[in-house]
Amino acid sequence: MRGRLAFMADKPRLTPGPNHPITVTPSGDHIVVTAGGRVVADTRASLTLQEANYPPVPYIPLSDVDTSLLTRTDTTTWCPYKGEATYYAVTEGRDAVWEYQDPSEAVAAVKGHVAFYPDRVDSIAVTPATS
Repeated sequence: MRGRLAFMADKPRLTPGPNHPITVTPSGDHIVVTAGGRVVADTRASLTLQEANYPPVPYIPLSDVDTSLLTRTDTTTWCPYKGEATYYAVTEGRDAVWEYQDPSEAVAAVKGHVAFYPDRVDSIAVTPATS
């Protein structure tokens, strides 16, 4: 564990601001993710993370994910704004899902949520919330 803590201490941590804004908001959209012909996630409780000029990303509560279909991989990446991401495979054995298990304070709301790469699952169907 000491090596992991040293790894994280060496990584830069940045705070979102006017030049790199990040917001996390509840969406209310109905989102269904399928992979390998199976429903992997089905939620109406997602969060939308909007970072700078990147496309918005839905984060789905793990409680709305069939985690029996996920296999943890050895991949980790670092984002100076969000922290360390860990990854899961769904069908093809390649990283398709990521999670910030210990996110930075700016995105603390995504703890316990995962996001899916749209090109690594069959579909991410979004039905907008109705007013």
